[in-house]
Amino acid sequence: MARHKTVITVISKISERPMERQACFVVLAGMEIARKYDLDQAEVIIGRSQKATIQVDQESVSRSHARVRVAPDEVTIRDMGSTNGTWVNDNRVEEHVLRDGDLVKIGRTIFKYLSGTNVEALYHEEIYRLTTVDGLTQVFNKRYLLDTLVREISRARRYRRELTLVLFDIDHFKEINDTFGHLAGDYVLKALADEVRTKIRREDVLARFGGEEFAVILPEVSLSGAVDFSEKIRRLIEKSVFSFEGEDIPVRASFGVASLDDGVGEHEDLIRLADERLYKAKQSGRNRVAYR
Repeated sequence: MARHKTVITVISKISERPMERQACFVVLAGMEIARKYDLDQAEVIIGRSQKATIQVDQESVSRSHARVRVAPDEVTIRDMGSTNGTWVNDNRVEEHVLRDGDLVKIGRTIFKYLSGTNVEALYHEEIYRLTTVDGLTQVFNKRYLLDTLVREISRARRYRRELTLVLFDIDHFKEINDTFGHLAGDYVLKALADEVRTKIRREDVLARFGGEEFAVILPEVSLSGAVDFSEKIRRLIEKSVFSFEGEDIPVRASFGVASLDDGVGEHEDLIRLADERLYKAKQSGRNRVAYR
């Protein structure tokens, strides 16, 4: 009986093996948040039409809004003559070669483009991020704010440190939407968040609290310090130029400030007090800071 020699093979390490590269979109804001759309066809149409590969059923979206072409070496998105345009990373584009992490806005829906050697891992990381970050403004969301506020109150009491909360709200935001359109309103929210983000410390927490309302947690900052901070941000917003598609949009904001020194109990009490003071700022003429 003939004996066969054992064939010697080289087994590569798992890290050295080529992995399938499958691009996808993940919905960050708008319809079906966190849904993943695999770009597994040579051509993908995004639009309001039921025949679109990715249907976005919104009035601000054209029936055939944008075309995505998927090639082995690159993925390109092209606007199809839509009314409101195709936006990539806040820039209106006719055609754009997509890169990992690009944010694509179609109407009021924001997609994040993912492409890499391990898209599934990136996708799950993105899902985790979606539980803490607001899709439109890219600042923290209300859920993260509440969790952080509970921790910060506990820490402030444990170490006898100061803590303040600032709530601020865009004045007459409905008029901005009615006059300039909802896309302009979305732009104002995003641009305002970007402006404020540059003025806070690493330990501060900026979050979208809901609608046109934002919140900032200021650890180890006194009430007077938080009032000064709020006035600084109020003036920043008032002087900033918010320009959307060639039109300047006047933006103002009102602020309510509260601290643990006000004798509050739980985090809900601190929020309630800041909200009451925000309401006072609105009632007394808007575009101002209320702290008592």
